[in-house]
Order: sequence, then C-alpha cells, then structure tokens
Amino acid sequence: MTFRFYERKEHASLYRKYMIREPSEVQGLILSYLEKKKNPYELAVDVGCGTGDSTRFLAPRFQKVVGIDISEAQIQEAKSVGSPSNVSYRVGCAENLPFEDSSVDLITTSVAAHWFNAEEFLKESDRVLKPNGCLAIYSLHPHYNLYYKECSQSLTHAFNEGIDFLLYEYGAECVAENMITEYKAIFEAVQYADKTRVTKILLKRTISIAELMGYVESLGMFQNFLIKNPEEAKEFLQTFQERILGIMSSSSAETELEISNNYCCVLACKSGQ
Repeated sequence: MTFRFYERKEHASLYRKYMIREPSEVQGLILSYLEKKKNPYELAVDVGCGTGDSTRFLAPRFQKVVGIDISEAQIQEAKSVGSPSNVSYRVGCAENLPFEDSSVDLITTSVAAHWFNAEEFLKESDRVLKPNGCLAIYSLHPHYNLYYKECSQSLTHAFNEGIDFLLYEYGAECVAENMITEYKAIFEAVQYADKTRVTKILLKRTISIAELMGYVESLGMFQNFLIKNPEEAKEFLQTFQERILGIMSSSSAETELEISNNYCCVLACKSGQ
C-alpha cells in the first residue's frame, strides 16, 4: 500500500519547520559506502524528498540531484528554499520513477520508505539504477527517550504512548512495524547480495516543549487525525502537552528537555553487468 499524507500547504510548512533531521553519522555512512564503490557521481535521486533537506545534502557530491515527492505542497516548499543550481524537484511517486532504465547512480529515501509499496519501490529502483548503482534507505525509530530532572522515565512513557496511539490509529500497522523494527523487512526484501543494515545510530538534541508539540503536529499520522476528527485532534494535542508539562511540573511550553532516538540505514549496491 502507498500512503498519501503531507499534501496540504499548511502541513508541508509545519513539516519543514519542525522535522527532526538525520544525524550527520547517517550522511557519513552513505558517503563512505559510495566511496568504496568508486562509482560515478553523476545523478542522485532522493525519493520522498519532502521539503528537500535530504536532497540538498547530496548537491556538493553529484553533477545532478533530483528530489521526488508525491506531494505538490512538499515540492513547492522545497523549491521555496534556496538550492544549488544542480538540484531540482519533481512531483512523482516512488513506485513509478520518471527516469530511464539504468540512468541513476544513487537513490536515497529519508524517513519515507515506510509509506511506500516497498516491493514496487525496490523493483522500480532496480530498473533505474545503473550497474553498481547504490541504494540508501534510512529512517528514525518512532519512539524517543526524554530526559528532564528526575522524571525522565515517566516522560518517556507518556510521550511514546501518545506516539503509539497516532501510529496505530491514524497511521497503519505496517508503517509502525517497519519503523519499530528498524526497516528489517525492507532490508530483507532488497534482492542485492551486496547490502548492509546499520541500526542504533543515536541522535540527541535539546528541544522545547513547544517545539516537541510542533513536531507531533507535523507528523502525517496526526494530520490524518486532524482531517478525520479535527476537534478530537486539537483536544489530543492540548491534553498531550498538558500531560507532559504536568509530569515536568512546569507551566511553560518554552521549558527545554533533552530527547534522543535511533536512526537505521539500509545500504545496498546493484551488481555490475
């Protein structure tokens, strides 16, 4: 199944503002893997590019980089941010990529593959990748650890309980399963012999409660909730924030805490022909 979220302009703007960006270690893993293959750095394609952060990271290393997203709103948001001259964006879907056979050196997808029809996406990736072309699929674990004084354990439980509600009620069980198992099924579905999966790549950051709630609001699952039951969704967000603040014994949404979670990365290389 392919899912279609992030399609309203307001949602795309929220996502660009509050998205949690991948740690530099993930980018380093991808570049290190590419360097070992000694392939041309001609064309890279970022599938499910969103607002383009993961697309622009590739610009200094490739002659041409194309970001693809099914959401027109996300593509417009990406275009609104300054990009190098070798970066462009197109509306398109992961299962039908607008590229010729054997024309792409690298395909990346950041925090997006769980929304794709994995079988069709991998088949399409194989079609467009050159011999020895590479695939990099990475994502974050949906559960976080929250740290604040002596209430870290209670905070972590409360936050992940809310995330699980959104994942299973307004996302999909298959999406949750892919994220929680750190793309194990996607890794196993990759047909290339040359492949590796790296997990437990730690990301830590300091964030305010207001920013944390902005992140929750930007999630596709929450926006699906908002569309289906707007009043309940708004009440959920308000109650969620009040619960977090109550555990912290704080009255200010500007109160900061530390959060951490893990990223995973699937890397694979198509065989030469």
